[in-house]
Amino acid sequence: MEKNNETLHDLRHSCSHIMAQAVQKLFPQAKLAIGPATDTGFYYDFDLTDGHAFTQEDLVKIEEEMKNIIKQNLTFEKYVIPDVDKQIEEFKAEGEIYKAELLEEHRGDNPTLYLTKDKDGNILFNDLCAGPHIPNTSYIKGNAIKLLKVAGAYWRGNEKNKMLQRIYATAYWNKEDLQAYLTFLEEAEKRDHRKLGTQLDLFSVREEIGAGLVLWHPNLAIVREEIENYWRTEHRKRGYVIVNTPQIAKSKLWEISGHMDHYKENMFFIQKDEDSEEQYVVKPMNCPFHILIYQANRHSYRSLPLRMAELGTVYRKEKSGALSGLTRVQGFTQDDAHIFCTPEQLVDEINEIIDFVADTMKIFKMDFEVELSTRPESFVGEIENWDRAEAGLKEAMERRGMKYEINEGDGAFYGPKIDFKVKDALGRTWQCATIQLDFNLPARFDIKYQDKDGSMKTPVMLHRVIFGSMERFHGILIEHYAGAFPAWLAPVQVAIVPISNEKHVDFAEQVYKKMRSAGIRAKLDDRSESMNYKIREALQDKKIPYVCVVGDKEVESNSVAVRKRGVGQIGTLSVDDFISQTEKEIKERV
Repeated sequence: MEKNNETLHDLRHSCSHIMAQAVQKLFPQAKLAIGPATDTGFYYDFDLTDGHAFTQEDLVKIEEEMKNIIKQNLTFEKYVIPDVDKQIEEFKAEGEIYKAELLEEHRGDNPTLYLTKDKDGNILFNDLCAGPHIPNTSYIKGNAIKLLKVAGAYWRGNEKNKMLQRIYATAYWNKEDLQAYLTFLEEAEKRDHRKLGTQLDLFSVREEIGAGLVLWHPNLAIVREEIENYWRTEHRKRGYVIVNTPQIAKSKLWEISGHMDHYKENMFFIQKDEDSEEQYVVKPMNCPFHILIYQANRHSYRSLPLRMAELGTVYRKEKSGALSGLTRVQGFTQDDAHIFCTPEQLVDEINEIIDFVADTMKIFKMDFEVELSTRPESFVGEIENWDRAEAGLKEAMERRGMKYEINEGDGAFYGPKIDFKVKDALGRTWQCATIQLDFNLPARFDIKYQDKDGSMKTPVMLHRVIFGSMERFHGILIEHYAGAFPAWLAPVQVAIVPISNEKHVDFAEQVYKKMRSAGIRAKLDDRSESMNYKIREALQDKKIPYVCVVGDKEVESNSVAVRKRGVGQIGTLSVDDFISQTEKEIKERV
C-alpha cells in the first residue's frame, strides 16, 4: 500500500476506529455514533452514558492507549453482515443504539462491519463501516497522530436530538507532516477572526440581539465602508445600475418564486397582525425584487444586457450550532447582482464577471480555484437548456484558458453555477464569488424581451456575487491579514506620538489636523504612557500601519520620524512628503 495523499483518507479512517477502541477500553460506558475521516483529520462522536465530560487529560490518556493498540500490529478486515436483523439486535443488546439506528437505515445497501483483529484472529473491536481502511496498524506511526479537542455535536446534526461529545483528531504518515499541520493550526489560531474581533474592537454578537446577528463596531465599519466604496465605483464603471429593495415582502412573492416550496425552513415569517391571515417574509434573498424591477419596464434586445446590483441584507435561519463569528450568520449583506441578457450575450457576460472577480481578488492578493457545478438529480427546466447553459459556462472559462474542476450534480435546482474558492495567506480556500444561471425565476415571473424579429423571448438570467456576503468576506479578510489591514483598509492609518506631551503635543496636534484634512485616518496619542509603550501598542497590538513620532528635531524641521508596521524605523520625512506618500499608497490600494 502506497503512503500518499490519496491513501491518507484510509489511514485517518482507520485511526478513527483505533480511537473508538481506545475510548471504549478507558471508558466502557461510551457508546459509539459516527467517526469519519475528513480533509484534515478525523473525528468520532461518543455518548458517555454516565455523564462524564472528556477533559484534556482524558485526551492524553486516549492518545497513549491508541499508541498501545497500534503497537499490537492489528489487522482491519471487512465483514459483510449476513443477517441485518440479528446484527441490529446485537447492537441494541450492547447498548449501541446509534449503530443500530444507522444499520436500520442502510439495511438495503449490503452493509458491512470492519473488524480489528489480533495476530491470532481474535476480534478486539468492530464498527459498522463501509471502509476502506489500511491493511493493519503497522502503517500508523504513533508519533504522527494527535488528538486536538472536544466539542459538542448533536446526533445526526439535529438540535432536537441528544448532545454527544466529538473528539477531533488528525493523523499523517510521518511526524514531520503532523508537525507542519500543528504549526499551521497555531498560526490559524492566532488569526482567528473571532479573537481578533475582540482584540481590535471590530465586531460583536450579543445574546440580547440573537445568535448570528452582527454588530459592526466603528473599526470594522470603516473597513466595510472602504470596500463598499470600491464596490459601488467598480459596478458603475462596469455598466451596472445600483438598486435598493425592501427587507420584507408578502408571502405571495415567495410562492411565485418557488422559495416557499424549496426554502421555507430557512425563512423568517412575520404576521401582519393578530386578526390578519396576511403573512410577510423577511427576505432571504434579493432575486425576486430585481425581477420585479425588470418587469416594471418593457425591454428589447437593444436594452440588454441589464446589469442590476444591490448591497442587499437578507436573513436566513441557521441551526445555532452552525453559527460562527462573521463566517456563519443569520443576517448578512450580499453584494448581489442579476444580469438579464440574450443567449448570444451569455458567454461575454460570464467572462466580464470572471474579469471582475479576478481584478477584485488581485487587490487583496488572493488567488482562487474554480469549480463548475452541473445539473443535480432534482432540477427545473428543460435538459436542453441545462446542456446549453453548462456549455456556455465551460466555453467562457475555456476561452480564457482557465483551469476548473467539474462538481457533478452539485448545481442548484434552478441552474448550473461557477464557484470561486479564494485562497488566503495560509492557503485555505473559502467559497466567495459565484456565477449562477437560472431557468426557474424567469419562467415563474414570465419576464420577456422583444427580439430583433419582434417576437417576445425569455432572457437568460445570471445571479452573481463577488464577495459572497460582506460578513463572511470580512471574516476571511481579518484572518487573511491577521488583523493587520493594509493602509487603505486600516481603521486607523497613522498614529501620531509626541515624545513629550508638554513640549511636543501642540505640534503633534497640528500634524494630526493636517492629516485628517488630507483624508488620512489619523489618531493623536497624547496619553501619559511612555513613548515606547504607545509605539509598541500601535504597531503590534492595534496593528496600525504607521506611527509618526514627533520631538524637538521634528518640531524644528516640520517633519515626522516614521515607523512602519512590520518594518520598523524608515526615517524622517517632512509632514507634506509623508502625507503625499501615504495618500498615494491608499489611492493605489497596495
